[in-house]
Amino acid sequence: MKISVMVLCEKIGLGGSCHWCTEAIFQSLKGVIHVSQGWIAFDDNPTRFSEAIVVEFDPAQISLKTLIEIHLHTHSCTSDHSMQSKYRSAVYAFTDEQRSFASQAIEKLQADFYQSIITEVTPFGEFELNDEKYLDYYSKNPDKPFCKTFIDPKLKILLRQFSNHLRPMN
Repeated sequence: MKISVMVLCEKIGLGGSCHWCTEAIFQSLKGVIHVSQGWIAFDDNPTRFSEAIVVEFDPAQISLKTLIEIHLHTHSCTSDHSMQSKYRSAVYAFTDEQRSFASQAIEKLQADFYQSIITEVTPFGEFELNDEKYLDYYSKNPDKPFCKTFIDPKLKILLRQFSNHLRPMN
């Protein structure tokens, strides 16, 4: 007799750096079921998008608070840089409850940073998936210069600060 187990899945949108980077980070975590990489609309304007990911996760294995904490520590969440429209620091909430929770979590996590966190919490808008050839970018191209220069250092932060949340290495 086969017994199937239903996993309760939640979603959250995250943006802040190159979506290849955020995709690799969140694909590395236990409890993350799937990561979709692409662009999320912002500023209540469906024609303006910034690079982002949608994370589907099992809250019994990894909490929303932990996902937000990892997100803040693995991108420039305090830098109001010139590429803010392309690499917008944001949490895109699917519900009002998530939006409230994320805002409170960021407020509490401010103590981890010297500068003010600029990450915005906003309702999830429209999402556009990236081209197939760019999905799973890091796993397909770990030796490319971009991966070595930008993604590897972020994965080292995960290993140093969040190793208890990492998937076992194959």
